[in-house]
Amino acid sequence: MGKISLLDCTLRDGGYVNDWRFGEETIKGFSQKIVQTGIEMYEVGFIKGDTYDKDRAVFPDIESIRDVIQPKAEKMIYVGMLDMSAPIPLERITPCDGTSIEGIRVIFKKDKIEEAYTYCQRIMELGYMLFVNFVGTDLYTDKEFIEAIERFNVLRPYAMTIVDTFGLIKRKQFLRLAYLADNNMAEGIALCYHAHNNLQQAFGNAEALVELNLKRDICIDACVFGMGRGAGNLNLELFAEYMNENYDTHYRIEPMLEIMDEYLNDIYKAKFWGYSLPLYLSANAGCHPNYAVYLEEKDSLTVRSFNELLRSIPKEEKANFSKEKAEKYYREYQESFIDDRETIKKLSAEFDGKNVLLLAPGKSLLDCKAVIEKALQEPDTVVIAVNFAEEEYPIQYIFSSNMRRYNKIEGKTNATCIITSNMKEAEQYDYMVNFASYTSAESEIIDNSGVMALKLLIAIGVKQVRIAGMDGYSGIQNGDYFDRNLDYDFSTEAEKRNRLISAEMEQIKKKIQLQFLTPTHYGTVE
Repeated sequence: MGKISLLDCTLRDGGYVNDWRFGEETIKGFSQKIVQTGIEMYEVGFIKGDTYDKDRAVFPDIESIRDVIQPKAEKMIYVGMLDMSAPIPLERITPCDGTSIEGIRVIFKKDKIEEAYTYCQRIMELGYMLFVNFVGTDLYTDKEFIEAIERFNVLRPYAMTIVDTFGLIKRKQFLRLAYLADNNMAEGIALCYHAHNNLQQAFGNAEALVELNLKRDICIDACVFGMGRGAGNLNLELFAEYMNENYDTHYRIEPMLEIMDEYLNDIYKAKFWGYSLPLYLSANAGCHPNYAVYLEEKDSLTVRSFNELLRSIPKEEKANFSKEKAEKYYREYQESFIDDRETIKKLSAEFDGKNVLLLAPGKSLLDCKAVIEKALQEPDTVVIAVNFAEEEYPIQYIFSSNMRRYNKIEGKTNATCIITSNMKEAEQYDYMVNFASYTSAESEIIDNSGVMALKLLIAIGVKQVRIAGMDGYSGIQNGDYFDRNLDYDFSTEAEKRNRLISAEMEQIKKKIQLQFLTPTHYGTVE
C-alpha cells in the first residue's frame, strides 16, 4: 500500500466563500496553525491576477507567497493553485529554490489540455512538484480520461487529481474513475481526489479511495470545517480523525478545531456554506453549483420549479455558468411556467378508480383492432389518445404537447383536451399542465408526447395503464403512423429515438405498471 497524504485547501477553495479576503493576520496565523496538525501538504491560495492584496489568499506570482508562510515547517509541502482559464505569465514563476512553495497544482477543463500540457512542462522545468488536476473529471468519457492521463504521463508529474467539480460523483462512478486512473497512470505518480459535497459524497468517496489499498501514493484534499463554495468540501478534521482511527496516523485534531474557532467561525456565521436543497438539486441536474446559488437568490421558485428550470438548461451549458446565461434561462422558464397543482387534483379525481387505455398513433392501431376492442370492454375504461382524434375509437381524453398536431384537433372533437403550457397558440382546451414537469432530459425527445402522457398519468396517481399504438420508429420514411396526415419523418434518427425512449420507459416502469397490447420497441406485448 502506498503512502496516504492529506492536503489542506481551506484558504484556496474555501476562499470562494469570502472572495479569499481572510485578512493578513488570519492568512499568516492559519499558515502556522495548520503546521501543528501534522498533515503533509498545505495549499496557500490561488496564483492568479495582477496585483497583490495582503488581505487576500490570492497571489500574482511566486514571490508574494514567501512572506506569508514564513517560517516554513520542514515536513510540510507548500503548494499553490493555478487555473488555466486565466494563467499568469510564465515569467512570474521563478525557479523553485525552497524559500516559497514547492508545488503548483494546475487546474484545467478538458478543452484546455494542450495549453495545460505546455504550461505544465515549463513548471516542471522550473523545479516544482506538479499536480495535474482534471476539472470536471466526470465530464470526460472513459476514452477521453485515459487519453488525458496518457498525455500527462509523459511529464511524470508528482500527482494527477480526480476533481468532482459539481459534487455529484457517487461511489460507483467514482470507483470507476479511480480504477481507470490507477490502471493508466504511470508508476510513481500519486493519485489525488478533490471533492465537493453537494450530494454528501465527499467523505464516502475519499474513504473508498483509501480502502482500495493501491500501491501508488494517495493524496486527499480537504478543508477545515468543510469550508467551500455552496455545500463545501470534505471536512479535514473528520477525515483526519478517520485516518487516525483506521490507519494508525497521528494527525492532531485540536489545532483544526482552533482554526475553526479562531479564524473560520465568524465567516461561517456571515456566509453560510454546507448542504442545502438548491445545491442538491444542481448536483442532481448535473449543473454548475453557481446556477443554484444564483437562482436561490431570486427567492421566487418552488422546489419543483427550481428543479425543472435546472433540468431544462441545455446539456452543453450546464457546466458553463455565467450570470447572463442563468438570467436567460430563468426568464424563459418564468415566461412559460404555469402552476398546475389544481389541474392535477381535478384530473386525479376524474381518473380515480379508472382503467386507463392510452392510444398512441402508431400503425398497430390498424393491425390490432381486435385486441384494442377487447380492451375497451373492460369496465370503467377511460381512453386517452395522444395527439389525434379518431372516431373509430371512443376517445374521452386527448393529450397533446405538439401544437402542429393539435392544430388538426382543436375545436373538432368532443373529447376532453389536455395540453401542455408550451402550446401558447392554443385557444380551445379543457386542461393545461406545466410543460417542463413532464419533459425528458434528453433534448432529442424532450417533448415526446407519449412519454409526457405517461409522466402525467404518474403525476395524477394512475398505477397501471394499457398501451396500444406506441410502436416506436421504424426508420422507414412516412411509415410510422396509422394516419398519413400525422406523418413526420424521423427515419434518419429512428434508432437513436427508440433507444432514448426505451431508456425513459425503463424509468417510467419503476413508477407505473405498463401493459403493451400491440407490438412495440419499448416492451413486451402481454
